Amino acid sequence: MTSNPAQPAVRHVFRAAFLVGALLVGAAVHAKAKAAQLDPSAPGEILVRLQSTGALGPLLVKYGLSLTSQFGARPIYRLKVVGTASVQDKINAMLAEPSVLIAEPNFDHSSPEARKNNAWAIGTQSAYQAQWAPAAIHMTQAQALSTGAGMRVAVLDTGVDSTHPALAGRLLPGFDFVDFDADPSEVNSSSLSYGHGTHVAGLVALVAPDARIMPLRVLDAQGVGNAWVLAEAMLYAVDPDGNPATDDGAHVMNLSLGSLSRTQLLDTLAQLTACAIPAKVVKPIDDFTDPGYNDDKARCANRGGAVIVAAAGNDGSDKVREYPPAEGAYGLISVGASTAAMGLAAFSNSGSWVQIAAPGEGITSAVPGDGYATWSGTSMAAPLVAGTAALVRQANPGMLPVDVVRRLNKTSANLCGTSLRQVDAAAALTGAVPASPNCP
Repeated sequence: MTSNPAQPAVRHVFRAAFLVGALLVGAAVHAKAKAAQLDPSAPGEILVRLQSTGALGPLLVKYGLSLTSQFGARPIYRLKVVGTASVQDKINAMLAEPSVLIAEPNFDHSSPEARKNNAWAIGTQSAYQAQWAPAAIHMTQAQALSTGAGMRVAVLDTGVDSTHPALAGRLLPGFDFVDFDADPSEVNSSSLSYGHGTHVAGLVALVAPDARIMPLRVLDAQGVGNAWVLAEAMLYAVDPDGNPATDDGAHVMNLSLGSLSRTQLLDTLAQLTACAIPAKVVKPIDDFTDPGYNDDKARCANRGGAVIVAAAGNDGSDKVREYPPAEGAYGLISVGASTAAMGLAAFSNSGSWVQIAAPGEGITSAVPGDGYATWSGTSMAAPLVAGTAALVRQANPGMLPVDVVRRLNKTSANLCGTSLRQVDAAAALTGAVPASPNCP
């Protein structure tokens, strides 16, 4: 069965964590994850990437598997073990097959109940416009040079309130990959995830007011998603109509979500969406010679890929890694959170894999019902960087995703008390080196 926006996917899979408020993972959860190095996985499910589509049939028969979903014509599949055999035993055996490039469990994520959540505080429209974050990244100066006109920013999250005044005239048609329909609205719930996608989209709009936002709902009312749906949405974001000749894909993609488990599938998706498809096969994982990738190659030749901006996580740790931001993928930039005092936020992750920071403490943005709220988290920092990336891409139409990431890093500003640096939107456009802050 091929999965596409006209056909629902099965959803017994990976639980991707949203980064909402000052979200802190409990010590017991991380101790368990560190000891096991893996999150739990969906029973009986295996994600595979094969060298060619022709290799699938024999593998299904040999290993007692059934096909659940396929990514279009690509040799990437979601499989189900028939019977009660061990998923890991099946994976170990399959990895010995030359035709199998990736085989891994469909990892679950720790549930939101395992995390400590901070609800939003009521905010105002005036606070949205006058808060500290825009000045900290020199947004006004940047918008004198670029407003993001013509750029498309995909927000993969809990959906959006499409009627909110802050988003009026700024939304493209999106898609709901949870309910599999064309209405990516947020679903009202008592969960602290409610409003997360609208808040994130409002911050993209604040920085890049003339960019268009493509809302893609990948997290349900409890803020939980799955790896397969996330990957589907990433591919949809860069080619919504499925025609590589049309220019309708995202220039920037914001992922304010994460998991403790790394998946090679998301590495592959980052390569496809950021157009990092190798010209030749140096190692097996670089093999994109199957004709199923022809549309990806045509799309990349026509217009390049998307910058992937990913929130680094709110574990307050320099050791815990959140994925996909810690993937280290081409064209992806991982974002930590800074404070108004130009320091690192206490809740922000800060390992060597975190590339840049942006304001993330006490950030005001839109929430459903025409309201505004103040939240803290790397989820708030990431869309400020995504908006900045849209400004840079408008000003430099031919710049590749990896070069946008390099520009953002090269022109970032010093923070106090940390080696992590903060995005500077004006400097990213001018190429200037920002002045250092006055640190205590």
